[in-house]
Amino acid sequence: MCIIILINMNKYVQEIEQFLMEGRMEALMRNFFQSLGKSHTAVKLARRYGLKFGAGRFVAGETIDRAISAVRRLNLEGKMATLDHLGEFVGTEQEATESASMCIQTLKAIAAAGVNSNLSLKMTSLGLDISKDLCMNNMRRILNCAREHGNFVRIDMEDFSHCQISLDIYRELRREYDNVGLVIQAYLYRTEQDIEDLNALKANLRLVKGAYKESPKVAFPDKKDVDDNFRKIIRQHLSNGNYTAIATHDEAVVKDSLDFIKERRIPNDQFEFQMLYGISEELQNRLVQEGYRVRVYVPYGIDWFGYFMRRLAERPANVWFVLKNMFK
Repeated sequence: MCIIILINMNKYVQEIEQFLMEGRMEALMRNFFQSLGKSHTAVKLARRYGLKFGAGRFVAGETIDRAISAVRRLNLEGKMATLDHLGEFVGTEQEATESASMCIQTLKAIAAAGVNSNLSLKMTSLGLDISKDLCMNNMRRILNCAREHGNFVRIDMEDFSHCQISLDIYRELRREYDNVGLVIQAYLYRTEQDIEDLNALKANLRLVKGAYKESPKVAFPDKKDVDDNFRKIIRQHLSNGNYTAIATHDEAVVKDSLDFIKERRIPNDQFEFQMLYGISEELQNRLVQEGYRVRVYVPYGIDWFGYFMRRLAERPANVWFVLKNMFK
């Protein structure tokens, strides 16, 4: 009986794979996983059962030691890293302070281990939704530590409701610090103008397509428009002469970017490619072999569930990877 059930399950999973890969449920699945990532009940269950069912492919682990080990392996492969202690939408000042302390601990661990890694963070985890002053105080603590250790901090862009205040805070911090960068999302209508405005600061930007569900009032609803705008802003920021982190797994975008870079004779030290831990490793390796800078975004920590759900929402192939692990 058990064998029959397993055979039927395997057949069912194969059918799901075909259904997903044909794209018939892509929009539905994206909405489902984005909503699930915000569920407090689901987060509690995820914490209880740990990094099972495939999440370990995309998250380095729950501890800083595991994360540093992952970065060390990447460095041996010729890749740089950026570590992110996962956590979003804290509810109290104490939680925000603890999150900032974890960022500082991460920077100190990077320095102690001698690995090549920056730090990435989300300002909602530092109290942005509680008060701007609390967030600014935590950001200064982190940036002072990073400056002491000769390191760099990247502010992740979150959903549209946090876009303007994130830009405002970044501008304030740039008056005090030169070791801070920002993420800009291609799917927002406002992005091209934001990049032009940030040119005055010679901003170090990570350019991404964007992974949050947004209203068509503020974001391009069609993938083709997002892709076209992504290519446009990559060329725009490179042409402005500013450091550009091209964050994509889209090989067509990588090729288009490299064609533009070669055409304009842009030096290799003005850009890097960034990709997510556990995704597109063959492409990462090929770019390294061709002499380009590659940085891998390495998330870790107990609050990994929301991040994991966004990765599933982005690509149906990631869902299939998890399904296979569930039925092994």
